[in-house]
Order: sequence, then C-alpha cells, then structure tokens
Amino acid sequence: MSAFDTFTALHVPGDPLIIYNCWDPGSAVAIAKAGAKAIATGSYGAAGSLGFGDGEEVPLDLVFDNAKRIMNVVDVPVSIDFESGYARDAAGITANLAGLAATGAVGCNFEDSVIGGDGVYPIATQADRVAAARKGAGDAFFINARIDLYLRAPADQHDASMLDETVDRAAAYMAADASGIFVPGLRDTTAIAEIVKRTGALINVIPGPGAPTRPLADAGVARVSYGGSPWFAAMAWLEEQARPAINWKG
Repeated sequence: MSAFDTFTALHVPGDPLIIYNCWDPGSAVAIAKAGAKAIATGSYGAAGSLGFGDGEEVPLDLVFDNAKRIMNVVDVPVSIDFESGYARDAAGITANLAGLAATGAVGCNFEDSVIGGDGVYPIATQADRVAAARKGAGDAFFINARIDLYLRAPADQHDASMLDETVDRAAAYMAADASGIFVPGLRDTTAIAEIVKRTGALINVIPGPGAPTRPLADAGVARVSYGGSPWFAAMAWLEEQARPAINWKG
C-alpha cells in the first residue's frame, strides 16, 4: 500500500484520524513518538517557528524545505497546511501544488479564504482552484478542502444558512476532486453530524479547548485536527519554564 493509500485509509467516519499538528522536524518527532499514525503541520506554528506571521508570509521555498525536513525524520505520512495555495490564479495553484507534491507530502489543507483580501472565494471560483490543485498534485494526493465560513464568523452568527452554504461548498469542492472537507470553527456536534450526513464526505474538524473526541466521532467525522493549539501550548510552556530561570536572583 502506498503512503497515499495508507493516509487516506486512516480517515474513517466514526473512528477519526487524530492529527496533533506539528510545526517543524523536532515537534514532528515528538508527536510521532507519542504514537501518531500521521503527521500534519499547522500553518500558524510553522510560520512562527521560521520567524514569520501566518497568512502565506513564509517564502514558498522555506515551506517546501520545512516539509522535506519533517519527512526526513518521521516514518509516517505527512500532510502540509498549504493555506490558500500561495497563489490566486489556477496556473499558480497548479504549479505550487506540483511543487508541494514533489516534496513527498501525501496531502495538504487547501482553504477558501482569500489571503490578503476579504472573505472567502465564490464557490465556483474556489471549485476551479480545487481542480487546479488536483491537476498539480496528482490523482492520489489528499486535498483536504477547507471551508472557512464558520472560522470567520462568531458563534452567535452560525445559523442554518451557513450550514446550507457549507454543504453547497463541500459538494462543489468534492465535484472538483477534493479528497475531504475541513470545517474549522464549528463546534456544534449536531450541525457537524448534519454536514456529514448531507455531504457524504470525509469531514475534518477542530475540537474546542479541552473538548473530548468521542462526541465528534459519534457525529461521524473522519479526522480531528488541533490546528495552532499545540504551538500556542508549547510556546506558553517554554515561556513559563524560562521566566524563573532568567529571573533567578541567587
């Protein structure tokens, strides 16, 4: 079984793949030692570890280099948070995804937010971008198409119309040959279960702080990711450890 097949097979609705996101080779090794079946980066932590802000500020050659370095030190499939593809046009998306696939990564997150702009791409535009990503990445590559509607709106604005648009976007992205659908920012398990039911897609979500995985599994999700929270927790711990040492008075 190829690494692509192994990674895809780990996405089981009701028995989700757990991704505790890394940011560099050292964090990837630690997470692999904990028993991870696959490794995936989170763009916020990866950018921060390289001295950049999130939102495609990291030069593309460094993104590829970080991916290769991670794959050199772990023996499990590796997926890369590729944000919005580091391009707006189809040709750029295709070229960049080909470059990412050439690193040996088995998949990526690919979001519909307009980096450097407002909101999300129109459904048809983003579907074309997903198709362009597939063209560049190849048939086996796992494209986790991210829908950012819930992420961009406060919880009190999450309503039925947003759920309907999420389902519509998921259908369009899957028709454009996405492998799965990522819906960050949504914590309501009833709504998550409805999206799973109506799309029939492999759904990825991020749990709330301290939230158990079992209700998400019962909702039918196929992947649970932790996004930037491992990076934030690690940096907070490091600061906590450093402060008394630095301020030691003898």
